[in-house]
Amino acid sequence: MGSGLPSIGELQRPERLHDVLAQDKVDDCTPCRVTGAAAFMGLGAYSYYTGHSQLKMQESKILASKSAFGLRARRSGVTGIALTLGLMGLYRLVN
Repeated sequence: MGSGLPSIGELQRPERLHDVLAQDKVDDCTPCRVTGAAAFMGLGAYSYYTGHSQLKMQESKILASKSAFGLRARRSGVTGIALTLGLMGLYRLVN
């Protein structure tokens, strides 16, 4: 069987993750990295600014609702999302 085709046993065995990742690794150009990083960081800044401004506008309604998630939890959530997006931008820039 010198046809060069893989055997059934070889086809049923999954490829090694290391080999697949090595084949998939593609280097991005610098403008692509900068654009992607700027998009994530801009989205993080936008979500922080708009999220906190919405919370400030709705503060009285939130306090009156006696919700399980008060202002502190909501502010922490908005800040956490914004920080995560900013860190994703930084990661995109360096990796």
